Amino acid sequence: MLTEVRRRSVLEERLFTIQGSCVDRVTAQSPTALLQRYFGFDGFRLEQEAIVTSVASGRDNLVIMPTGGGKSLCYQLPALLLDGVALVISPLIALMKDQVDALTARGIPATLINSTLSAQEQGERIRAMVAGDYKLVYIAPERFRQRYFVEQLKRVPLSFVAVDEAHCVSQWGHDFRPDYLRVGEAVAALGGPPVNAFTATATPEVRADIERALNLREPEVFVAGFGRPNLGFQVEHVAKQADKYAVLSRVIARHQTGIIYCATRKRVEEVAERLAEWEVPYVAYHGGLDDRARETLQNRFISGEVDVAVATNAFGMGIDRGDLRFIVHFELPGSVEAYYQEAGRAGRDGQPAVCTLLYNYADRRTQDFFIDGANPGAGFIRDVYHALHEMKDVQHEVKRSLQELTEALGTRNSMMVGTALKVLGRMGVVERFDLDGERIRGTRLLSPGVLPFQLPIDESALAEKERRDRSKLEAMIAYATSSGCRQTWICRFFGESTTEDCGRCDACERSSTGARSRLTAEQALVLRKLLSGIARMSGGNRKEGWQPRYGKGLILQMLTGSEDQRITQFGLNRLSTYGLLRDQSVSLLRELVDAATQAGLVFSTGGIRPLISLTEKGDAVMRAEEDPVLAWPRAARRTGRSGKDSEPLRLQRGGSAEEGLIEALRKKRLQLAKARGNVPPYQILTNRALEALAVRQPADPEEALEIPGIGPAKARLVVPAMLKVIASWQASHPR
Repeated sequence: MLTEVRRRSVLEERLFTIQGSCVDRVTAQSPTALLQRYFGFDGFRLEQEAIVTSVASGRDNLVIMPTGGGKSLCYQLPALLLDGVALVISPLIALMKDQVDALTARGIPATLINSTLSAQEQGERIRAMVAGDYKLVYIAPERFRQRYFVEQLKRVPLSFVAVDEAHCVSQWGHDFRPDYLRVGEAVAALGGPPVNAFTATATPEVRADIERALNLREPEVFVAGFGRPNLGFQVEHVAKQADKYAVLSRVIARHQTGIIYCATRKRVEEVAERLAEWEVPYVAYHGGLDDRARETLQNRFISGEVDVAVATNAFGMGIDRGDLRFIVHFELPGSVEAYYQEAGRAGRDGQPAVCTLLYNYADRRTQDFFIDGANPGAGFIRDVYHALHEMKDVQHEVKRSLQELTEALGTRNSMMVGTALKVLGRMGVVERFDLDGERIRGTRLLSPGVLPFQLPIDESALAEKERRDRSKLEAMIAYATSSGCRQTWICRFFGESTTEDCGRCDACERSSTGARSRLTAEQALVLRKLLSGIARMSGGNRKEGWQPRYGKGLILQMLTGSEDQRITQFGLNRLSTYGLLRDQSVSLLRELVDAATQAGLVFSTGGIRPLISLTEKGDAVMRAEEDPVLAWPRAARRTGRSGKDSEPLRLQRGGSAEEGLIEALRKKRLQLAKARGNVPPYQILTNRALEALAVRQPADPEEALEIPGIGPAKARLVVPAMLKVIASWQASHPR
């Protein structure tokens, strides 16, 4: 049950001071003092204090807080307040390493256990956990496959278990990982310590799955902080690739630092080629790269060596770079949950940033392909199992790659075959194994006596999952085509009520400057052509009334002369209005439809996929019987129809003296980061702290303690080097 967030003024008086590698009990301090001492913050953000209080009280909790909301502090701080070790379940090795590096840099004893360690190293760290040498230990969920590992953990006194990225436990979530299903069972085997689940995005269905799979006991549920006032959400409606690149070039030129998300590896490579033409330094990241290449590219981006990344959604869960000024989705994401998690990586330092979605309805084809691949039917799963039976050797093994299996089945969607193998694996009838000396995996039949028709397939569950996946895509399209405040839309989608519009998104910008007025003759002609196109694609007539038959997207494709298959399939290219507005941008026309709807000229059915038609008033305006009065959209300022890309980019920084000092401090920060094992620079000092140093130019470490983000540890270990840079700069820039 969702309860009201309760704030407590006093936490339990349990605190530890960290000295070297061991933890000793000392007198209690206030949580705010601990927050300042080890994390460099003057106070809690959003609902952090209430969450910290609840975690420290020993109860189970489910926390849904968006990317950048400060989730990690909500379990890291309570770990210092409680006896024992906090076990943190985390899905990515890179994410674990970043978190552990950041904690140890603050003087907090933490470590990790994952597949990068030998059995001997794992055993040594477990012994150190038993001895009380650590307060937080990050563990990959894959470790729970080994019963021996769980048995060893039983010796460790646990304060609580924190499950990060908890949506991975739900098959209805956007990033389901089967290994997460073992977490609940492992926690029970460890004696049932308190469990705290954390995720950035979770619908009510996913929340219910998390509670059930992790066996949460009457958890306190926190849903808070989905509003990100520093983010400006923009949806650019584009007709073709040239329009996408035109918008992208302007975003990069203006905001300089960020991530471009693409739906496929092929698109990543295409966008990367364009960035190279524009002479924009970048990294290109996708799942087709090997582990070492991905780690190298990710580190180059995190360290600030390169400011632009173009990537698939494989990139990002381990990214914790606070100064990202833009996130661009080059194509339509598959769900609002995935979109908001990725977009939320912008502006984590609290400074303004933009999140731009380049929307073309035709892009949904890619997501439809992914949905097909993630949802093979029962018949296809049996076909895959039958093919495995036909191919197996005497050891009941099939030593063929996924691509070979796909070709043998006569399909082109290897993702569908891979999903079918995963379903069969969860049934316990097959298992995948690595082939010696090869980079492919084989398949072993565990119950060769089970025939295809005997497989225990839950067909209703398969159908429900596909329904939910398609519903998620429709919700994403509804967001892209909505006309109201985008941040308000997102908050309501995640169950957080809000009464105020953000004032920063494209919809709010339109409404703030969109006073209705009489149109010029040229504007009126464009509007009448638009209304004429809507009329031609509506049912009924003037006398009987117009009836909605098509959605806005298809109507605008017809008006702009699109050669989309559906246009010719439905014969819309034979209409007299076909291509009538091909000289106008889709962005302008889409906003013009919204403005006409608000002015009462167009009727919309509403819902996820609204259909539109003319109103009686719109009919009169179309026939020039009435003068149109509406708020002319501002989309013309953004996307042209020339079909030409913008000029090649030349990224430029400001040139003030203070910016010169900031740049010098950045270089020193990067040197310190490399000297400490290539840790991310933000772990040395945040951008905000760095800029504050440049502005205040403190004379000594004690004065630097007044800067948010600089605590005693950083004042002792980091600030002296920065003060030397400041002194050198002052000598060359006398005032």
